Amino acid sequence: MTITSPLARRPGAVLAEGMTVAAHHGDPLREQRLLAEGAGLVDRSDRDVLTVPGVDRLTWLHSLTSQHLERLPDGAGTEALVLSPHGHVEHHLVLAELGGTTWADVEPGTGAGLLTFLQRMVFMLRVEPALVTDAWALLSLVGPGAPGVLAAAGLPAPEDAYAVAALPDGGWVRRMPALGDGGATAFDLLVPRAELAVRADALTAAGAGSAGLDAYEALRVEARRPRHGVDTDHRTIPNELEWLSTAVHLEKGCYRGQETVARVHNLGRPPRRLALLHLDGVSEELPAPGTPVLSGTREVGRVGSVVRHHELGAVALALVKRSVAADAELAVGGSRAALDPDDLAEETDDTRTAARDRVRAVRSATIGR
Repeated sequence: MTITSPLARRPGAVLAEGMTVAAHHGDPLREQRLLAEGAGLVDRSDRDVLTVPGVDRLTWLHSLTSQHLERLPDGAGTEALVLSPHGHVEHHLVLAELGGTTWADVEPGTGAGLLTFLQRMVFMLRVEPALVTDAWALLSLVGPGAPGVLAAAGLPAPEDAYAVAALPDGGWVRRMPALGDGGATAFDLLVPRAELAVRADALTAAGAGSAGLDAYEALRVEARRPRHGVDTDHRTIPNELEWLSTAVHLEKGCYRGQETVARVHNLGRPPRRLALLHLDGVSEELPAPGTPVLSGTREVGRVGSVVRHHELGAVALALVKRSVAADAELAVGGSRAALDPDDLAEETDDTRTAARDRVRAVRSATIGR
C-alpha cells in the first residue's frame, strides 16, 4: 500500500520521485547539521509495520529468525533477520515488544512479502500476524537534543538502546543506537497514522526542527548502519554486515540459514565486508545503488547507499571483497574512491596513515565545489 504522508504535502517539503515522505525541506546539509548537533524530526512513515499478537508469538518468532526472542521482556526491542535456507538475508526487522504484542517495522514495500512468509509458518500456533501500515506510522527524533524534546513534550525517553516505552495516547517510543559519529541520539516513535500530523506538531512545538529523509540517510551511512535491499543484494549474509552483532544471536540454534552463519563465523572469513567509501564527488550525479566498485578493470564490490555528507563529502556504503587492499585504486561510476581507514581490519598504523592520505587525496577533488 502506498500512503503519501500528510507531512510531505506541507509547504517546503520536497519529495523525490517515487517517495511518500519528504526528502528534505529546502536545505539538506543544514538538516544534517540539525540532526548531528540539535534535534530534528524525520518522517519515516514509509516503513511498513506489522504486529504479532498471541501467546505463542515469541517462541514462534524465535524459531523463525536469527535473534533470541523467546524471553524478550516487555518494554524491550531488538533487531532480527529472516534468512533463506542458504543464509542469505531476506528480511530485516526492527522489533518492539509491548503489552502482549510484538511489533516489527521493516523496509518500505517489504511488509506484504514478510506477512506472506509468516502466515505460511503459523500452523497450529496461537499467533495472528498482521500488516498494519495503514493504521500506524513511524517518526524518528534524532540529535543530542532529542531527549530534551521528548521531556518538553511530556513523553518518555528510554535510556537504554532498544528499550521501548508506551506513549500516553497510543503507540510507543523506542531508543535506537546513535547515528552519525555516535553523538546523534535516536528515537523511533510509532504513532497512529491518523494522528501523524498532530503528533509531529507536538514534537516540533517542543523544540524539534524538521528534517528530511536525506539528512537521516546521511547520518545512517556515517554510522555504517545498512539498509536491506539497498546495502544488500541476493548474496548478502549477516556475517558481512554489522547485523551479525545487532540482529543475530550466535549461540541460539535451529533457525533457517543458521548453518551458513555459524560456519562462516567459525572460519572468520566472510566473502565480503561492508565499508565506507569516500568518493571524489567530481560528478554532480551520485552513483546508483548496485553500481560496481572497480579496482582497475576488476569488479571488487558494489555500492549501496550513496549520500552527500555535510562534513565527509560524497560517501557510500559498499560491500567489497575481503581481498581489497587498503591502498587499492578504486573507482565507482565516474568517481575515484578510497576506503575509509576506520574500516580497515587490524591494519598497522602505517597502513592506516597511508589510507587517510588516500582519502584526503580523493576528497581534495571537491574542495571549493
